Amino acid sequence: MARRKMISKQQILETAYELVVEEGFHSFTARNIARHLSCSTQPIYLEFNSMGELKAEVMKMIKETLHQKMSRRFTQDPIVDLGLAYINFALENRTLYRAVFVEDHFGVEEMREYAVNTALVRFNDYAPAAKLSSEQQRNTLSGLWIVATGICNLMAAGFIDITREQMIDILQAVVHDFIVNKRFSADAKMISLTQALVG
Repeated sequence: MARRKMISKQQILETAYELVVEEGFHSFTARNIARHLSCSTQPIYLEFNSMGELKAEVMKMIKETLHQKMSRRFTQDPIVDLGLAYINFALENRTLYRAVFVEDHFGVEEMREYAVNTALVRFNDYAPAAKLSSEQQRNTLSGLWIVATGICNLMAAGFIDITREQMIDILQAVVHDFIVNKRFSADAKMISLTQALVG
C-alpha cells in the first residue's frame, strides 16, 4: 500500500509565498520552506522540478496580490487611485514591497512592464488623458510612480506624516502637471530649451 502524501503542492506554494511576504526573499530556500512545513526538502522537489519553478508560481501569486491591491478605489480619479494603492501596498506590505520593488528579486523589467500594462488599462476611460499618446501616458505614470515612491519611502522612514487628503492633493497635482505640460516628452524638452534660450 502506497504511503499517503502528507504535504500538498498547495501547502508548499502557500508557505513559500508567506515566507516572502513575512521575511523577504532571502528566506526563499528549500530548507527554510521545509522547516516551516516541518518536513524534509523531498516533498518540495517531488511537487516542483526546481526552485525556479516554485519561484515562478510564487510570482504568479504576488501578481494576483498586486492586482487586488492596485484595483482598490479611494477617489473618483482612477489614475490618482493607482498612486494611493501603490502607497498603501508599500506601507501595509513592507517586506513584500521591498522584495518586489526595491530588492529586485523577480526581475525589474518584468515587474515594471506588469505594473505599467496594468496601469495603462485605466487610461482607456480616463477623459483628461484622452488626447495623450501612449508615450505621454507612460510618462504620466512614471511621474506618478516617482512621487508615490517618494511618499511611501519618506512615510515608512518616519520623515513625513501626511493625511490621505494631502496625498490626493499631491498626486492630483502631479497627474495634472504631466498631462498639461507633457513632462518627459520631446515637446516638453524642446519648450523648456526654447524658454531657457529666450529667457
